[in-house]
Amino acid sequence: MSRARPVKPRLHVHRGTVVASALWFDPALLGEREARGRVLATWAPGINVFEVAGGFLLRLPQPRPVECAAAPGLPLTLEEGVLTSAPLSASERAHLAPALGSVVLVRAGRAEVLQADPSRRVDVSAWLEVSGWSVAAVKGLGAPPPPVAVLEPVTAPARERFGAGIPAPAPEAEALRARMEGQPVDAKTQEALAAKARAQGSWWDRLRAWLRGENAPRRPEAPVSAASASAPEAASSPSLVGRLSSWLRRTLGSRGPEAAAKPALPSGATSPSKPRKEAPPGPPSWLSRLLGRLRQAFSGSEEVASPSASRGAGAPPPPEPQGPGLFSRLTEWMLRNTPLGPLLGQRKAEYVRRLFDMFEQGNLDEALRYAIPLGKGMTESARIALGLPGPRESITLQPARGGGGKSLFGGGEEIYSALQERYRAAFRKLEREGRIDEAAFVLSELLGEHEEAVSFLEKHERLGLAAELAEGRGLAPGLVVRQWLLAKDLKRAVAIARRSGAFSDAVLRLERTHPAEARTLRLLWAESLAEAGDYLRAATVVWPLEDARPLARSWLEHGSEVGGVGGARALARLVAAFPVAFEGARAPTLALLEDEGRERAAERMAFAEVLAAEARSDTRTVLVGPVVRSLLRDRAAGHTRIDTNLLTLLLRDAGDGTLRADLPPVSDPRRHPWIDESGAALLTERLGATEAGPYPIHDAVALSGQRLLLALGEAGVRMVRTDGRRVAHFDVPAFSLVPSVHEDRVLALAPRGELKRISRIELGSRRATHWCDAKVDAFAPSYDGSLWFIAERDTVMAVDALNADGLKALWRVSEVGGPVLALEVDVELRFATWGEEPQLWTYVLPGGPTLRSRVPRRSGDGLPMLSLDPLTGQVERLDHWVYMPPWTVSCVPTPVGQEVVLLSRGSTVRARFLLEGETRARVRFSPGELLVFDVTGRLLRVDLTEGSARRVPLS
Repeated sequence: MSRARPVKPRLHVHRGTVVASALWFDPALLGEREARGRVLATWAPGINVFEVAGGFLLRLPQPRPVECAAAPGLPLTLEEGVLTSAPLSASERAHLAPALGSVVLVRAGRAEVLQADPSRRVDVSAWLEVSGWSVAAVKGLGAPPPPVAVLEPVTAPARERFGAGIPAPAPEAEALRARMEGQPVDAKTQEALAAKARAQGSWWDRLRAWLRGENAPRRPEAPVSAASASAPEAASSPSLVGRLSSWLRRTLGSRGPEAAAKPALPSGATSPSKPRKEAPPGPPSWLSRLLGRLRQAFSGSEEVASPSASRGAGAPPPPEPQGPGLFSRLTEWMLRNTPLGPLLGQRKAEYVRRLFDMFEQGNLDEALRYAIPLGKGMTESARIALGLPGPRESITLQPARGGGGKSLFGGGEEIYSALQERYRAAFRKLEREGRIDEAAFVLSELLGEHEEAVSFLEKHERLGLAAELAEGRGLAPGLVVRQWLLAKDLKRAVAIARRSGAFSDAVLRLERTHPAEARTLRLLWAESLAEAGDYLRAATVVWPLEDARPLARSWLEHGSEVGGVGGARALARLVAAFPVAFEGARAPTLALLEDEGRERAAERMAFAEVLAAEARSDTRTVLVGPVVRSLLRDRAAGHTRIDTNLLTLLLRDAGDGTLRADLPPVSDPRRHPWIDESGAALLTERLGATEAGPYPIHDAVALSGQRLLLALGEAGVRMVRTDGRRVAHFDVPAFSLVPSVHEDRVLALAPRGELKRISRIELGSRRATHWCDAKVDAFAPSYDGSLWFIAERDTVMAVDALNADGLKALWRVSEVGGPVLALEVDVELRFATWGEEPQLWTYVLPGGPTLRSRVPRRSGDGLPMLSLDPLTGQVERLDHWVYMPPWTVSCVPTPVGQEVVLLSRGSTVRARFLLEGETRARVRFSPGELLVFDVTGRLLRVDLTEGSARRVPLS
């Protein structure tokens, strides 16, 4: 069999100036060192180099004019998908029959057809000798950015804030409160108690007095009521033998938990009119508590925030006290079963008796000093501890109102109720005397009625203190916003409302009592929404204010200019609510409705949905016909799905009966989405190495209206259509993009040493400006236009995206147990920490960020996993697994390139995409779409609803 005759082209090289797509460097002609030097001099990020025919084929990122005589290598042009080193005639090309993507190289007068095999890719970095180099930390030449300013939370007002009439608490009160809650007494209080004890006699003197059957001397600074002083004490003071005998009977007798927890009343005593509640069983034994702790440790069910995390606004309240430990329980046993119990019980009885006497004698200043707070958060165990321990102990008190009989109290619930009555009486007396701040102190600090205290202070025009109390005590965010607005601090009111989303609640609270202030807050609410890019909602919020409707119109006009689904909604509301604006909006409205392409089908559906919900108007009636026809056209073309309900809403006010009569049935069953199609074929695509784009893609975002945003590194940000057509270009560096959910603005981030240069891009007005340079270690991939969540080391912050002067945090939580390296925000804030035990934190956002859980990290929790690089010692994100329920994407390196595998629920493989070459593939989810891209400029758009994939050609 005869061999095919070789092709000898008439022309062996290109001449003059040609548009080259590649260069070939011949080491045999240039020498190995020179060839490599020329390749490195020509190389740039995004350029691929292949070993072809013993030389180096360098594929340029985009075709460019090259003068052949001055070119560093042999120029190759792209002709019908084939790279050629010489111009071929039609017959020569037909004889060679080169395949698509091949290379035709003319050497020694003969043409050869070669392949740029991905396995022959050359790693040019291996040519560089860097063993003698050391990595230097890069720092900016300018001054470091200032620390992020924070809207510091207001703490609960201190006692001094309620006026000079509130004395400092007595050390006995502080000690009693701590012991009731099972907490240790602080050192300062212990020192004060020791000093008082030294002034009142030694402990041994008090014990000897008890053994002799004598009562210990009362403290001189606490007067005793006449009624209590007149009580016959000698009759109740048995001899030493009698007291010891009584103690032995109590110790050796059968006493259950109920008897130990519930003190007995003296024989013949009359119980209060209020029936006594049975005290709950005593606390569990120390062994039970230890076993319970071990069970919690092994099960991992305990989700309690660290104390440091509670420093941030919105952090959860500290956990309830765990009760006394082993030593405390041993002490409790000694108090119950040794002579120490009656002695210390007597001291406690004396304290409570003196407290009641102070209130009954009207000595409020001293009573407030010794008062025991009875807040709503008081635990049941603390109420029991409020009672007088040990049997046969009681306290004789004067009745709260009238009556001549005595009331005997033993249980904690009884003393709790009696103290509540006296605190209420003290509050009323202070109010009558005009001591408003002191009366509010009794309500808030002693009774725990914080909302009542706020209302009371507002009634008496103590507006600043009311606002501080509302925020410091963690009341409802809407109430806090209301109080700060009434206190004329508009800036803080708006900041808290934006942080917690409490505008609506605050406006409703104000409209009932302060309509003028409610109007002010409604305007501030609408303005903040408009500044964040939510123009449609801003117009809806301000609509009840008729004189402010021109503002609503201007916002809707701005919103309609943004484009996409959001712009279509704003356009529909504009033409329906403002008939006079229809003439100016007629052209874009008709252009949208008459368009027949799939690209704007989602916009037409959004326009129809808003128009269907609008009230009847002439403009609405005129637009119903074109809207219905456009929907039916899109349905027939398979661009969208509609149902009868939407058409019924649109046609409810239409006067054209013919349109209703001619309406075809639309009740055909809807096709299942791609994810629910069990028999759907596997979707596959292969992107060759020669399909590299003209510029590297570092990040990509899909917008509605078939638009894409591409981060091109130092080359800026480009907006393109899905067919590759350029829409706009923004000249700011961008390696990461953070889009607003309203699609009207984007944040662009670029590394600058340890900092990030952050730029703002306004898509509607086509403007891009530098915002600030800041230390940002992790950030949420999207934001709501107002708040953006970022992390710096072990601190997570919600920064004000509308602040013009750099980063300012409206909320933060610090010291979360390790550096934060991944964040995600939707209806919740979730972030992952790195440390000895990596953890996942979850915050609920409505009502102000509030911690919901803190658990050890597990695979599949939705955030990127982290690992420690043993060579660099740096913690890195593992982005080869990306989760967006119900979808999961894995990026796996193969000998040929990067394989991207798309899995649906149940780990069912739905698609496989292969990107040839060594460049790492990246993916990003958007609603209904998946983008696959890399720094060589290849971009694949996957429709997750229809199950289709399409290359996006870039130019």
